[in-house]
Amino acid sequence: MAPWTDRTGKLSVLKSVVLAALFLPAISIGYGLFLGPPVARPAIQVNHLAGLWSVRLLMIALAITPLRQILKWPRLITARRMIGVAAAIYLGVHFLAYVVDKGFDIATVLTEIVQRIYLMIGFGGMMIMTALAITSSDGMIRRLGARRWQRLHRMIYLLGLLAIIHYFLQMKLNVAQPTIYFGLLIWFIGYRVIFWQGGVTWATAILPLLLLGVLAACITALGEAAYFNLHRGIPVERILQANLSFVRGPRPGWIVLFLGLGATGLAIGRRIWDAVNPVKAATVRAQN
Repeated sequence: MAPWTDRTGKLSVLKSVVLAALFLPAISIGYGLFLGPPVARPAIQVNHLAGLWSVRLLMIALAITPLRQILKWPRLITARRMIGVAAAIYLGVHFLAYVVDKGFDIATVLTEIVQRIYLMIGFGGMMIMTALAITSSDGMIRRLGARRWQRLHRMIYLLGLLAIIHYFLQMKLNVAQPTIYFGLLIWFIGYRVIFWQGGVTWATAILPLLLLGVLAACITALGEAAYFNLHRGIPVERILQANLSFVRGPRPGWIVLFLGLGATGLAIGRRIWDAVNPVKAATVRAQN
């Protein structure tokens, strides 16, 4: 089965669009490397950009299940494997570029991984990502069994945490992006907990989604304040007060809140659509 076809072998527009989009980061990285301004250490530039896109794609992969359930769009799940494998490939490029920068000196690479905690955390995350990518096929699901496969792939949340910590520790000044990803991970974990407790009914209800968005935003703001307090000695209340000002743009807590409210808005929109189109809504429910 080609990556741009569905299980029947027919062309899938959704998978084709997603597949094409997954090449865009690579094209952007290549353009900057060969046609952009010269840089002193091009391998490090590739390392940073590939690692960043790996984290971004991991967050998108985590968002697939909530979006599929909220939008009642079963076919969206077919894109999750492609996005996850692409995240693993970009992570591989991230590590390979690091090895290239070290002149393929494996002894130096291993020594630095052992001596630097953020590299050790990143390497641990890469091992988990590799295991998830290798076992992502239908054949591996049959070999492992559905339950063991699900238990293994729930490690994606641990992978997300390790990736965000790795990102945090190597950033020196601007930690806005890893803070946002931390908040999104809190939302994804919270959504999964709601789903485990109440099934799809709870996980797509308006009130739980609304409360989850607010909770994830508050944890994000508090986490950001705690980080600056512990690492730079800035008072917690000063960071929290900065969230009330939009002079320098919205803080991570607000962005997480907006995205959480966006998920709630999608749930509301889907309910309205179901009310207006009851026949089509019944068909979708039968497919699920």
